[in-house]
Amino acid sequence: MTARQRDENPAGIHLPLDPLPGHSSRGRLERVLRRGEFAVTTELNPPDSADPEDVYNRAKIFDGWVDAINAVDASGANCHMSSVGICALLTRMGYAPIMQIACRDKNRIAIQGDVLGGAAMGVANMLCLTGDGVQAGDQPGAKPVFDLDSMSLLETVRIMRDNGKFLSGRKLTTPPQVFLGAAVNPFAPPFDFRPIHLGKKIAAGAQFVQTQYCFDVPMFRTFMQKARDLGHTEKVFVLCGVGPLASAKTAKWIRSNVPGIHIPDAVIKRLEGAQDQKKEGKQLCIDIINEVKEIPGISGIHVMAYRQEEYVAEIVDESGVLKGRQPWKREIRRDDQMVADRLDHILHDEITETQVDMVKTAH
Repeated sequence: MTARQRDENPAGIHLPLDPLPGHSSRGRLERVLRRGEFAVTTELNPPDSADPEDVYNRAKIFDGWVDAINAVDASGANCHMSSVGICALLTRMGYAPIMQIACRDKNRIAIQGDVLGGAAMGVANMLCLTGDGVQAGDQPGAKPVFDLDSMSLLETVRIMRDNGKFLSGRKLTTPPQVFLGAAVNPFAPPFDFRPIHLGKKIAAGAQFVQTQYCFDVPMFRTFMQKARDLGHTEKVFVLCGVGPLASAKTAKWIRSNVPGIHIPDAVIKRLEGAQDQKKEGKQLCIDIINEVKEIPGISGIHVMAYRQEEYVAEIVDESGVLKGRQPWKREIRRDDQMVADRLDHILHDEITETQVDMVKTAH
């Protein structure tokens, strides 16, 4: 296990961190996991907006409670601000994003370009997804791509990182230093195949996985037992997906309309019997966390609180999973004003004759 180190860049810039032996990235999430600490990740609900403040306001609510924030890539095949755009904004402020990449909308050329662009911005974590079909979203007439799937995408980014090459074989000048992730669903049939499928993703390059929502802990225990028997938990960090349910009505709708999410009858009955269903949904999430954190092979949780992001801090706090540890928190930095002054200088100062000549020469 790596010795405890501060997750700060000694030069005063929060990311990237100094490289460590045996690490494939220079980010915080990999450090937390390799130290054996219980990691907490979450998702940022992407805005339907071009205002960067909409991203920053949504990220602030997670300050000091999570180790990384998923930048969602058009989940459900619905268009929002892009994952790459959100990552650009988050890394600018020192946050540690997990850049989701879905294969639905881009071919391998565009995807490989996004991997390099994300890594250049300081993105240390990438989650490889196949992506929902376009028929699931509000623009079903869109043309799907699916040039790659989650497995071949993992292999693609791994080749870029470890071999320093594009899929074409052309060499990269500087390979991306990234921690590779994937999604797994222990609650979708065929259940016996799910641990085997996890093994395939590990072989393709997955170093950490985030699971689908867990509302059935006994079923999840069975999955994890099989994963341990196959030796998977020695090769990959498993983060269990959890989240609060707003009401029994919401739970029923999700169970009927969102493929891959399994919600037992007992969960719905518990919500129906509660005086305050939203509060009970939060408590249910905490109870599930307290059960799954004791399962051997679990390295953390992935809290998905769609439209209930204000509960994430309470859920993490009341579950006690951090054990007194405080993840990175955004604080005012001394260099913030320096950066602002430099941008103002670039944008508003007069262009010198030399700069004009340089532009003319370039053309």
